[in-house]
Amino acid sequence: FEGKDEEAQRAEMLATANPPLYSSWLPYRELENCAACCAGKIVVMQNMLGTEIDSGIDGGRDYRVLGVVLDREAVAALATSEKVGDRCLAAGLDKAAAAAELKRLAQLIVYYDERYYAHDAPEISDADYDGLRRRNDEIEALFPALVRADSSSHRVGAPLADGFRRMAHAVPMLSLGNAFSEDDVTEFRARILRFLDLDEDGDLVTVAEPKIDGLSASLRYENGELALGLTRGDGREGEDVTANLRTLDDVPDSLAGDPPAILEVRGEVYMAKPDFAVLNDAREAAEEPLYANPRNSAAGSLRQIDPAITASRRLSFAAYAWGEISDPLGDTLWQARDRLGGFGFRLDGWAARCTDLAAMLRYYKRVVGGRADLDYDIDGVVYK
Repeated sequence: FEGKDEEAQRAEMLATANPPLYSSWLPYRELENCAACCAGKIVVMQNMLGTEIDSGIDGGRDYRVLGVVLDREAVAALATSEKVGDRCLAAGLDKAAAAAELKRLAQLIVYYDERYYAHDAPEISDADYDGLRRRNDEIEALFPALVRADSSSHRVGAPLADGFRRMAHAVPMLSLGNAFSEDDVTEFRARILRFLDLDEDGDLVTVAEPKIDGLSASLRYENGELALGLTRGDGREGEDVTANLRTLDDVPDSLAGDPPAILEVRGEVYMAKPDFAVLNDAREAAEEPLYANPRNSAAGSLRQIDPAITASRRLSFAAYAWGEISDPLGDTLWQARDRLGGFGFRLDGWAARCTDLAAMLRYYKRVVGGRADLDYDIDGVVYK
């Protein structure tokens, strides 16, 4: 592959692999399991060169994984196994099959986004949904020329609901990256260290907190007064739910202290578990459909045309970041959090500073162990 760019390397390796190559951009150690299961050989790229290695390489996470070379029997077995085939991302696709699969995934993801964001009625689990998006991303990485205009990789959230004024976010509300293993967290931290040109023991502090499972919102304050409240929407535009957000006890109309002239506070609107139980008990007594979970109930309660309905339901708001701002809140994220708390916002009490990788991983285990004790649902941990 000398002298060829990365895309040309991929194309040639896929075209000439014999036995066939099942392609993926899975983290190395996940693909290592695939290779062991199928008695295949991992193919990786390092420094723009295609290199074959066995599955025993040390520090495999530092390599870019291209795929697993399988024997013919393994290919036949995978082709007839729906369960395994779905997990082998981008498995055995040529250009035409990849284009068809990307179209199918785009339509599926749009449908599930609509059910989740617009109707607050999810039809699949978060894990299954994440699997669809990962599969889409894997195929796009292998076939960048086939990336569609309606791809989920270009989009956050879903189209906005009717009945609310649409407003542009001054600073887009982007989605988080995902990590599914300790190796992913390790690579996340290592990537930041490399970017900052720090060694492994460099002075890098991470803030960690539970990822509350609710509805993201942005509160814009001008000269300390609440001027606008938006849902995340599609990340570029949100729904104007200012009147609804004013009904929440955790959303101050006026900020305490000395806030910047312009301050957009981002956070999560959610319903605590006890309040969710009370709401569903009342709906059951009234013979109304029950909400599936606190996240759905929070989203449905906030996005009401009549703010009085929102006011009748106990919603909470926890601040965790900011958008447009006229003056910095501090030199560090932790200092900025303290300032937000001083302005009158509720902060998550489980947040912690992690000074190294071991502390980051310990924090995740602590949250998992204490998850049942939280009075709100979570769907992960956020590292910043």
